[in-house]
Amino acid sequence: MFELSKQFRFDAAHTLQREIETESSRRIHGHSYRAEVVVRGAPDPITGMIIDLGIFERALQEAREGLDHRFLDELNDLGPATMENLAAWVWRKVEPVCKGLCRVVIYRDASGDTCTYFGG
Repeated sequence: MFELSKQFRFDAAHTLQREIETESSRRIHGHSYRAEVVVRGAPDPITGMIIDLGIFERALQEAREGLDHRFLDELNDLGPATMENLAAWVWRKVEPVCKGLCRVVIYRDASGDTCTYFGG
């Protein structure tokens, strides 16, 4: 059994509704994110690969294009722009193409925040 991962970075802006309202959460603000997408499986006996890296790269590029330099509040299928929803959104975008998808991790490196989604 093997795991193969790829990462991409994106910058995006959003507002956020919180239980404890602060002026800064309601203002438009942005973050630099990093997403890691991981597939798990046994290599195909003919190709020797879990997934073709070209297919993997295209799936991640499409997800990145949907998020990078966007106002996340305007994405109809995201919901509130939380790290949890970003991880689930990336999963939904790449899962149809990435057989063996096992987790998506969203990082906000500047603040040390991480959220992992395992699907299902």
